[in-house]
Amino acid sequence: MEPENHFNLIDEPWIPVVDVGRVSLRQIFTQPEYRALGGNPVEKIAITKLLLAIAQSAATPADDEAWATMGAAGLAGRCIEYLEKSHHRFWLYGERPFLQMPALKGSRIQPFGAVLPEISTGNTTVLLASQVEKPLSDGDRALLLITLMGFGLGGKKADNSAVLSPGYMGKTKPNGRPTSGKSGAWIGFLGYLHSFLQSESLQKTLWLNLFSHQQIDSMSFYTAGLGGALWEEMPDGETCPIALRMQQSLMGRLIPLSHFCLLTDAGLHYSEGIVYHGYKEGGIDPTVAVNHTGAVPKAIWVDSEKCPWRQLTALLSFMGQTGNNRFDCYQLSLNLTRARTHETTIGVWSGGLKVRGNAGEQYVSQTDDFVESLLLLKSQYLGELWYQQLAEEMNGLEQVAKRLYGATMNFYKTQMVDGASQAAMSSSLFWQLAERLFQQMVDACEPHDEASETRKGLHQQFARLVHQAFDTICPRDTARQLDAWAKCRPNLARYIN
Repeated sequence: MEPENHFNLIDEPWIPVVDVGRVSLRQIFTQPEYRALGGNPVEKIAITKLLLAIAQSAATPADDEAWATMGAAGLAGRCIEYLEKSHHRFWLYGERPFLQMPALKGSRIQPFGAVLPEISTGNTTVLLASQVEKPLSDGDRALLLITLMGFGLGGKKADNSAVLSPGYMGKTKPNGRPTSGKSGAWIGFLGYLHSFLQSESLQKTLWLNLFSHQQIDSMSFYTAGLGGALWEEMPDGETCPIALRMQQSLMGRLIPLSHFCLLTDAGLHYSEGIVYHGYKEGGIDPTVAVNHTGAVPKAIWVDSEKCPWRQLTALLSFMGQTGNNRFDCYQLSLNLTRARTHETTIGVWSGGLKVRGNAGEQYVSQTDDFVESLLLLKSQYLGELWYQQLAEEMNGLEQVAKRLYGATMNFYKTQMVDGASQAAMSSSLFWQLAERLFQQMVDACEPHDEASETRKGLHQQFARLVHQAFDTICPRDTARQLDAWAKCRPNLARYIN
């Protein structure tokens, strides 16, 4: 008996949208008033990549001129036409379940909570109600499936005894036992930081991030070019011809199929899928920033103690830096210059999930967490001068943060106490307080006299935040503490003046 088709992703609500709730794929491309995606940062990245894969399949423009002529409304219309023609390929359950491998039937079944990083499993202590596994609706399962395509964590939860390509030995140890599953292409070893352009509406955001054929050709590392959508032609296994083409195409990076899945009522069949090269081997995700100028390439990872806005100068280093400090994030560098001529304000969204690993097992622990930030850039001022001023201001903030750290250490040292943890706390508190002022600093880097006066005022405010953090962490209740506090309090006269 053939399984019945039900829960079509084009018709059913499953995508979280800010201020709206869950919507369907059809609503995404027919409702221009939707502002942005909801959910956690990992879900936002996964859905954005899926929507971009649909948009690239429906209407990849030849060049920038064709992209501008099409516009956001034109792109949405082409996507709706494409989805109507492809309606039969978007069933979550049925004979051809969306992005799933029916051949996995018979392999080990994992509960859904086992593959959700925020859920406590095994002997992990449960601290919050949100860490307890709950029943998933079909919409939740669709969202989980899309997320697992690239964000599945490495480890033994993947049943690697299920090998779909005959003779494939990549999931088998020399002793014949199955290996641990590798991490997904979107997460890497520690959790990549992903970045997109963002506009005031979701449809415009997709339009701004759409690559043209000309841009794809310029990314010579995609030797198979754009490639085909997975829902049009699914691979049979880990190394079939379709899988090998996916490893070398842009579509393979938008929907990587790093894990093979098959949803069931009790959980899901789950195994390692197609293995993609990491950034050190030349495998490049356009939303990840990588520095290729050194002997060993470096990527920007998620740091849960360092919000993404502090990485803005590295993410935009293509604007003004040459030499060893230049990072390339193709999603930003190829599209930001083009978008400037059509948008007065452009958002740069960055986010991801910090993870750690041990002996092949990845997990979320200690201070690991989701992070995200959004900064708005005014198009008319973007350029090398603006970037150089921003880099100078960020360097200034880093210097006063270091001074605060040193001052806190000295405060405790004068009292014969190790103050390393308190120094880290004061520095962390300063950066948390400074975040609310950073957008003003970004705006004040514009090359005109009025902005210069604004920057001076902001220096005063940042200096007050440094002293606020120092006063919070360094008590002055006793005479001895008061003496140390007066001697060590940071002097920021040079920064203010």
